[in-house]
Order: sequence, then structure tokens, then C-alpha cells
Amino acid sequence: MRRSAIDMVRIAVVAAQKDGALKTECLPGIIIEKPKKEEFGDFSTNIAMLLAPVEKKAPREIASLIAERIKSLPEVEKCEVAGPGFINIFLKRSYWTEVLEEIIRKGDGFGRSEAGKDKTVQIEFVSANPTGPLHIGHGRGAAVGDSLSRVLKAAGFDVVREYYINDAGRQVRTLGASVRLRMDELQGKAITIPEDFYKGGYVKEIAREYLDKYPDVQGPDIQEYACNAMLSAIRKDLDDFGVAFDEWFSERSLDEKGLVASTIEELKRLGHIYESEGALWFRTTAFGDDKDRVLIKADGERTYFASDIAYHREKIKKGFTTLVNIWGADHHGYEGRIRALLKAFGHDDTVLKIIFIQLVALLRNGVPVAMGKREGEFVTLRQVMDEVGRDACRFFFLMRKADAHLDFDLELAKSQAPENPVYYVQYCHARIHSIIGFAKEKGLTLKDHFDSDLLARLDQKEEIEIIRRLSAFEETIEKSALNMEPHRITFYLMELAGLFHPYYNKTRVVTDDPVLTDARLLFCKAVGTVVANGLNLLGVSAPVKM
Repeated sequence: MRRSAIDMVRIAVVAAQKDGALKTECLPGIIIEKPKKEEFGDFSTNIAMLLAPVEKKAPREIASLIAERIKSLPEVEKCEVAGPGFINIFLKRSYWTEVLEEIIRKGDGFGRSEAGKDKTVQIEFVSANPTGPLHIGHGRGAAVGDSLSRVLKAAGFDVVREYYINDAGRQVRTLGASVRLRMDELQGKAITIPEDFYKGGYVKEIAREYLDKYPDVQGPDIQEYACNAMLSAIRKDLDDFGVAFDEWFSERSLDEKGLVASTIEELKRLGHIYESEGALWFRTTAFGDDKDRVLIKADGERTYFASDIAYHREKIKKGFTTLVNIWGADHHGYEGRIRALLKAFGHDDTVLKIIFIQLVALLRNGVPVAMGKREGEFVTLRQVMDEVGRDACRFFFLMRKADAHLDFDLELAKSQAPENPVYYVQYCHARIHSIIGFAKEKGLTLKDHFDSDLLARLDQKEEIEIIRRLSAFEETIEKSALNMEPHRITFYLMELAGLFHPYYNKTRVVTDDPVLTDARLLFCKAVGTVVANGLNLLGVSAPVKM
């Protein structure tokens, strides 16, 4: 609803311009704040102080001119000038309560907007090498990418989710060699595992599975079999985590279509490639990178960056408004070179948005814990998901900004207590469902819409405060989408639940007053609808019973 407050100020300023009270034809960016104290109104703006240097008038004088015009708007109860020129806006109670009618009318569509209309976004996330299971870092990236996709769609963007499969190159060859070695071991041969081979138990499991199917070792190519086996396991983990992709892009397809070679040739034609010390280099420093990058080593082996340039060139060709890459924190050094690539081909690199996923520290009752059990293994997404459940796993991964370090307490995530944020929010939805169920058992029928009589009965301070938070849901989604910060939805839900639970604890919903009961039941339904809509954006369920 804050956007509406911006519109009110804009309307007032434009009116003052048209009738000559204000001379400037330019309108600076309007900043709206929510005062910390109720005595300063619902919203406050410093627009008068921004206009003062241009108008050559005292800010308070300008504020008075604007405030007079804001007062005439139908939504406004009163408007005051305060301090050096702040304008405090007090809105009519109906401005807030009307949102309840909108929630009931729109249901699971409430909060959606067209902020991203006609804009397309490709989000590439997870993209883990198919050489081992997904770890908790991948899990956090999956939660962020999937939730961001949902938020963007809710804000009207057209979204494509993509997984880049690194199924070519040295790491995949090493996986194949690691599985072959384990097959030798299972066949009774003495082996020595090289330092750079994959040592996790999953390697031996793939080797055993292959031998069970093809005891004569005359089956499909072992490297391809191992890669496909890991990719199937990754797909299964993501599916169980509630994450789906629209596209699975194979790195190998870049070579099959000759795209890596053609991209390098185009860079040569543009004069961005040179040879030095037997290697082929991309002059990325010409486009802001901190050093030039090797594409083909002196021994003829291609670097991963060579594939990256072809892949991102294909991305840009698809014409998306925005390209989003969600990378682990260890990929910070890759940003400059990818932006250099876009610039080298004449593209505006602002089309690229990179979100870095910081590390996750696992705790148990506040104490660091390591869940990996054998050499070469690590904490997998599957381990955490199996212990705490998908909902808690996703919610906890989204409790901090993506580039902030995250402490994940396993025992807290499993607990059914108010201290557990996901339980606290989900219980809010379940509690509301229980309230409505109790009313139905009493023979009461839930109204299908608000009328003026019902809205008039919602006059408690706590109810008005909750309604104000409900009214901010659409704005929260838009800001979450535009800033690409899905954790804002998590914060919003925690705050909303924090307002509703105390309200319920002190307020009877089903009372002896039938009109008051109808009003509070429908009010509770509105809260439950917004909680469910918010949880859906996080990919978390909204249970009806807990």
C-alpha cells in the first residue's frame, strides 16, 4: 500500500504545479517512510525538502502547499506539516480495512501484481557438477532460486528456470575414472586411489550398481553411466525438495553444436583474443576484469571459461530482459570475466544479475556439527532434508539474505515451539483453520465477503495493526522481486505471525455477538490466506493441522 501513498504525494505535487503554487516541472523521487510513532501518522515524506532548492522557498512553506492538496484526497483523514518540513499523512480507517475485502475476493491471487509485465527473466541456479550429491550449499542455492522464481512470477515477470549441466571436461572424466577404479576394487583387485579422484561412498555405489547390471563390464560407457547416475540422484533430490526446472542445458551440447569454437572465432574476429606462452587468451581486462583469462592452455586443454563464454553467449541471444546467475560464494572471481564477455560482444552487462550464496554452518543446539561420515564426503542436502523435513529446510535457508552467512540449527528446525520460525508461521495458518473449523462445528457459516457492518466491528488496535501488515503484502512481493531478495517474504511472514498469535491469545473470535463473530472469522480467514500465499512463495506448505 506504500505505493499508493507515493501516488497521493505525486498527485498533490502535480496539482500544485498545475495551479502555479509550485514552479518546477520536474518531480524528484518521492520517498515515503513509515513513522516509528503513531502520532506522526501512517506515512511521512520529505518531498518538500527535496523541492526547496529548486523552488527557492522554505521547506515548511512548500510542505504546507502540498499538505493542503493531500488533505483533499478521499483516502486521507488529515495531513500535517512537522519539523523542518516533513509531511505526515493520516489515512482513514477505510483505507486499511478495504484490503480485507480484496484478500477475500482474490484469495490465492492476492499479492500478485503486474510490476514485471512484459519483462522476461532467466534464472540459472544450482547447476552442480554431476560428480557428487548436492550439498547444503547447493540446497540453499536451490531454495533461493526456486523462491525467487515464484516471487518474480507473482510480480508479473515471465520466468524461465535453467540448470546448466557440467557434463563435459576434466571433472566428469575424473568421475568416470573414479568409478572404474572402484569397479576394480569390487572385483578383487588392489587399488590405489589418486589424490584428485572422487572418494565418496557414492562412487563405490555407482560401481557396484554397474557391475550388478553388467557383470561382464560390457555395458554402456562407464563415464556416461556414472554421470547419468549422479544426475538422476540430483534430479531426485531437487524433486523431493520441491524444485523444478524448465530447461536442463547440457555443456556437452555446446561442443556438439560447435558453439565453443564459433564463439572463440568471433572473439578473434573482434580482436579480443591473443596468444601468449603457447596459450590462447581472452583480453578481459579491456572490459574491466582484473586480469586476462586463458581459454585454451598451452597443452591444448580447454578451460571451463571457454565453455562459459559460449554458454552465456547463447543466453544473451535468447533476448531475456534479465539474466540471473545464482552462484556459490567461491565464484566471486568469475563475475568480472563474465561481465567482460557480455561487453566484448557489445551488450549492456547490467542485464546480468549475480546472486552469491554464502556458506551454511550446521549447528545442533547451538554447537557446530559435522554430518559427513567418511573421507571424501560432506553434508548433503538429502541428509538435512531427511532429518528436519523439506519445509523447515527451505524456510531456514531463506531466513537470511543470500550473501549473508547462515547458521542452521538442526534441533531448532525440528522443534515444535514458538522459537522455531517455520513452526511459528505454519502454526499461524493451522490455528486459523482450527478456529474456522470450531465455528463450523458450532453451526456457524463463514461469510463470503465483508460489508460495512463487519468492517466496522474490527476496531481493536491489534486488528488494525494486522490489517496494515496485510496491506503491505503486495508491496513486499514487488520489492522482493525487484531487489531479487526472497528472504523479504520470510521476514514478512514471521512478523505477521508475530502479530496474529498474541491477538488470538487475548481475543475471542467466536463470541456471543454474531456480527462480531462473523467479522473476526472473516478477518482470520484473510490472515490465513496471506500466510498461505506467502508460504507458497517460499515453497513451504501451509498445513491445516499441526
